[in-house]
Amino acid sequence: MGKTIVVKQIGSPIRRPDIQRRTLIGLGLNKLNRTRELEDTPSVRGMVAKIPHLVEIIEERG
Repeated sequence: MGKTIVVKQIGSPIRRPDIQRRTLIGLGLNKLNRTRELEDTPSVRGMVAKIPHLVEIIEERG
């Protein structure tokens, strides 16, 4: 396995556009303060870049 990043949800999807909600679900996040360890790929980085007000990258591993 290659590099990974740890992503934490810091914002609520309430009153946000549907595409932002779907991006959170695509990252595997659905409740505040949940974290996920995801593979560090351009597609995951792009998803995180689309919703910087809802998530933050806590740690980069690898």
